[in-house]
Amino acid sequence: MSAQMLVVLVVVAACAVYAGWSLAPAVARQAVAKAALRLPLPGFMARYFGQVALRARAGCGCDGCDAPAPVAREQSIRIHRRSGP
Repeated sequence: MSAQMLVVLVVVAACAVYAGWSLAPAVARQAVAKAALRLPLPGFMARYFGQVALRARAGCGCDGCDAPAPVAREQSIRIHRRSGP
């Protein structure tokens, strides 16, 4: 196996893991995160999986999209007239 094939294999595997993680339901991500916390992980990965494991389970898993939109303030409208036709 050439070095190019090895690099392509690593990149494709990383992309597949990322796509699977980002498209997985929140419940599945929490279960994987809790299982991963039992392994000896580097500090940044343990912190990330700890945050994922502690997130509250939402009914839709939308991460805040069901929150009401902030109320817009009133803003004045300025009309600039151009001279000419």
